[in-house]
Amino acid sequence: MYTLTTESKKIIADTITPVSIYLKLRDQFPHSLLLESSDYHANKNSFSYICCNPIASIKAKNNTLLVSYPDGKKIEKKITPEVHIPSEIENFAQQFKTEETNYKFIHNGIFGYTGYDAVKYFESIELREKEDKLDIPDFYYAVYQNIIAINHFNNEAYLFSHNYNSESNLDSLLAILQTKNFAQFNFTTDGEIISNIEDEVYKQNVEKAKQHCARGDVFQLVLSKRFTQKFKGDDFNVYRALRSVNPSPYLFYFDYGNFKIFGSSPEAQLVVENEIAEIHPIAGTIKRSGNDERDAELAKQLASDAKENSEHVMLVDLARNDLSRNCAEVNVETYREIQFFSHVIHLVSKVTGKKKNNINTMQLVADTFPAGTLSGAPKYKALELIEKYETVNRTFYGGAIGVMDFKGNFNHAIMIRTFLSKDHQLHWQAGAGIVTDSKPENELQEVYNKLGALTKALEIAKEL
Repeated sequence: MYTLTTESKKIIADTITPVSIYLKLRDQFPHSLLLESSDYHANKNSFSYICCNPIASIKAKNNTLLVSYPDGKKIEKKITPEVHIPSEIENFAQQFKTEETNYKFIHNGIFGYTGYDAVKYFESIELREKEDKLDIPDFYYAVYQNIIAINHFNNEAYLFSHNYNSESNLDSLLAILQTKNFAQFNFTTDGEIISNIEDEVYKQNVEKAKQHCARGDVFQLVLSKRFTQKFKGDDFNVYRALRSVNPSPYLFYFDYGNFKIFGSSPEAQLVVENEIAEIHPIAGTIKRSGNDERDAELAKQLASDAKENSEHVMLVDLARNDLSRNCAEVNVETYREIQFFSHVIHLVSKVTGKKKNNINTMQLVADTFPAGTLSGAPKYKALELIEKYETVNRTFYGGAIGVMDFKGNFNHAIMIRTFLSKDHQLHWQAGAGIVTDSKPENELQEVYNKLGALTKALEIAKEL
């Protein structure tokens, strides 16, 4: 057990933003992360976090589990069928103990991500290594010495120093925050955007997916397409542009040194708070017009579209089934709510359940992973078909990113509307939910509609 002593300080945050804090800290503290929310109408979503100084971590790469602790202890072991990954992550988080405080928000825990390919640890499915390997860990979580939590509701920031046999560094942290300047760099794209498959091939895959639906193999299947753009300069400008054109409940920029993951996701993978679990299925999409009156008409059109609604109903049922594996009192609290995003309008529901006493949070995560909205239904068969038809490993895309505190409260977004930055290349991906009466050209257009904000952000980033 690693006991962390905590020192904290509250400051007024009316002249600082999460972005300006991150820019001031990132040069002093590499491998920092930024987790924001623009969903300020909900009090529990009114916090943004900046974390720096990782002191412990757990990750899986090349079928090996790698764990490091604050005292320098390291564990490395081969992942065999006997190694239960949800328990490994849960046990890692429970190795840490912090002093009890009166803070009602998450101020310590493990921050990181679980990539789509980690499904091989949760289900008996084999993922083969495909071409264009992005070569990032299947999952990566870290404990950070320093966390800055900004409450946008009342313009307050809380600075934390969680110390293991070390001195608090709050004073030096505060000094950095009080500096007026921070370094900024340019961003430029290099060459054209390329994709792993041609549009015509994607449409052919839609036809194959429709045949599987007609045969009853699946009711719905989500097939995706990856895009890649070479670049020079600072990819943080793309994040800044993206959060501007596509403000979302989840905004994130996680720097892991040789790669970065950043995006603006509209959808929670899973939220667990005080033993209540929530899934918010988003399924059903129509492109916005840019005109409010026309968008209102489009929203009505979406609400009455038989194909989009059947897709949504399936995924609400899947969310209920996923939660029922480890929860009691499963309910659909909101159903087919229309929500407006920057480039699209979505149908959104909220499904909740009470976590059973003997179930730990990571088991609940494993049994609801990946999100049905990124795979299809029934989920297991959909996963097999994704493996069959997609030509590259999804790696980050369709996984989850966020935080779990040491008590098991969990809040992760699905990695959609998300970039992976590695070796001066940006990679991003989107898919469409295919059902029996899908039209290939419409599903292809849905992929491009979903990525509208990302391609726009690439252009704006060049001007920053």
